[in-house]
Amino acid sequence: MTDAFTRLPAFLGSLTERGETIAVAESLTGGRVASAIVSVPGASACFRGGVVAYATQAKAVILGVSPRRLEETGPVDGVVAEQMAAGVAKLFDADYGVATTGVAGPGSADGHEAGTVWIGIHTPRGATSAQFHFPGNRDQVRNAAVSAALGLIENTCEK
Repeated sequence: MTDAFTRLPAFLGSLTERGETIAVAESLTGGRVASAIVSVPGASACFRGGVVAYATQAKAVILGVSPRRLEETGPVDGVVAEQMAAGVAKLFDADYGVATTGVAGPGSADGHEAGTVWIGIHTPRGATSAQFHFPGNRDQVRNAAVSAALGLIENTCEK
């Protein structure tokens, strides 16, 4: 999905033209989604900000993810990703929120194999999430998650 990086300037331009904004909440990607966005000149017109909520507790305290959900499922979960996306959109008063959570590896965590990634999307119309399983080492999984997150938010916003 390297095309997501290629299309990013046009996507951000489209958001700007419509007067819409975006914010990101990241766990396993550790700020890489936000970094990709701000690498585009003019991103400040639509990018509100981001949060790296790496610790499970930060997901609850900063982003408003349900502590009960986190206790029941752990942080690698579609509903958690959706709540992270909704929380960051609310925190930054953005139209759209995108969130990443998962296991980059090298080993499994929280009962999930390395490469398991959930991406949550929040829009004014509601929330959705998608699960991915990426092969490779830690860096490859994280890069694939960034590309998938950018592609998913673009596809969701452009519908």
